[in-house]
Amino acid sequence: MSRLSLVLFAISAVFGQTPDIAILKAVDAQVPTAEALLERLVNQNSGTFHPAGVRAVATIMEGELRELGFTTRLIPLESIQRGVHLVAEQKGVGKPILLIGHMDTVFEPSSPFQRWERRGRTATGPGTSDMKGGLVVMLSALKALRDTGQLAGVPITVFLTGDEEAPGTISVSRAAFIEAGKAARAALCFETGIRSVSQDMVSTARRGFTGWQLRTTGKAGHSGGIFNGQMGFGAVYEISRILNEFQQTLREPNMTFNVGMLLGGANARFDPSGTGTVNGKDNIIPSDALAKGEIRALSPEQVARVKDRMYAIAAKNLPGTTAELTFETGYPPMAPTPGNKRLLELLNEVSRAAGIPEVGELDPMMRGAGDISFLAPYVDSLSGLGAIGTGAHAVGESVDVESLPRQSKRAAMLIRRLAQ
Repeated sequence: MSRLSLVLFAISAVFGQTPDIAILKAVDAQVPTAEALLERLVNQNSGTFHPAGVRAVATIMEGELRELGFTTRLIPLESIQRGVHLVAEQKGVGKPILLIGHMDTVFEPSSPFQRWERRGRTATGPGTSDMKGGLVVMLSALKALRDTGQLAGVPITVFLTGDEEAPGTISVSRAAFIEAGKAARAALCFETGIRSVSQDMVSTARRGFTGWQLRTTGKAGHSGGIFNGQMGFGAVYEISRILNEFQQTLREPNMTFNVGMLLGGANARFDPSGTGTVNGKDNIIPSDALAKGEIRALSPEQVARVKDRMYAIAAKNLPGTTAELTFETGYPPMAPTPGNKRLLELLNEVSRAAGIPEVGELDPMMRGAGDISFLAPYVDSLSGLGAIGTGAHAVGESVDVESLPRQSKRAAMLIRRLAQ
C-alpha cells in the first residue's frame, strides 16, 4: 500500500469502516455516472471494420483512464485495416495486474441496431454487454479504488484491443498484447458476465478455435463413368467420405467440429468475405470440392490430437481422388489451470467478505474464444468479470444494468487483494 492508502485505512478503521465497506460505498455512489458512460459508449458505433468508431471509443476510454492518473498510448492498426489498441499503465512495485477488454463490436455502421434503449433494469444496444458494459465495470472498479485511497502505487496495466471480434493478422495485432501478459502477475478479463439460474458465473477455462480448409479433386468426365477404374469416385464423394468420417470419429468431450461452408463441382472458390462460387452439371463428374470450418477445443494437446486424426482420415483417398487439408491460425484455448482456479477462489473470498454472493465456474462449452486465451499460457487468468447480459452478437443484445455495481465491487476488491 502507498502511504496515503495506509493513512486512509487507519482513518477508516477508527470510524468503523473497513476498506471493503469503503469500496462498496464508493461503487454505489458512482452508479448514475457509470450508467451515463455506458450509454455514451454504446451510442458510439465501434464495429470492428469501422476504425474511426473504434478510435472514438478509445478517446473516451483514454480520457477516463488519464483522469485516474494512468499514462496512455495508442497502438495503430492501419496496416491490418483495423482501428487501434489502447494501453494505460500505472507504475508500482512488482509485476502489474493486467486488466483486459475490447472496444469493438460486431455491429457495423450498416447495422440497423445502433442506439441505447433503457427498459427498467434492462438496456439494449450494440455492445451493451459485449463488452462496453465490461469497460464500465473495469473503470468503476478503478474509480472506487481511487476514491478510497487504495489505487495509488498499485502496478496496473489496462490493455483494450480494437479488433477482438474479427482480429487482423494475429502476429501483428496480438504481439504487444502477449508481451503485456508475459509481464503480468495476473490477467483479469472484463468480457460479458454470464448468469445461470441461481448465480453469476466466471470462466477459468475457454475453448479456442482453429480454422481448417479441405480441398478434394477428382477426374472430370461423363457421369456414366463414375466409380469405374478409369474415372474413380470424383471430388464430391471423396469430400463427403472425409467429412462423414470426421463426424463419426472426431467427437470427444470439450471439443466441437463444424463445417461452415461446402462447395462441389468445378472451380470451387471461397472469398474471405464468406461467399463462394462453383460451377457444375449433373452429368459431369465433379473435379473439385472445397469445405471450410473450425475446431473448438480446450487445450493445445487436444487440438494437436484432433489435427493428427484429421490428417490420417484425409490421407485414405478413394480411387481417382486426392485431398489436401490445411489449418489456419486462430485463437488458442484457455486451458484450465490451478492458478486460474486460485483466482476464482480469491474472487469468492472477497465476495464473501463483502456480503456479495459467490460466483460459479462456467462450463467451458458455454463460452467461445476470446483474447484472454492469448495470455493464458503465460499468466494466471480469469474471464467473464464484465456486466451480465444476454443476446451478444445479435440485434437486441442487452445488459442487466443492476449487475454493473455488483461486478464492479467484486473486481475492485479482487484487484485490491491481488495488490496485497
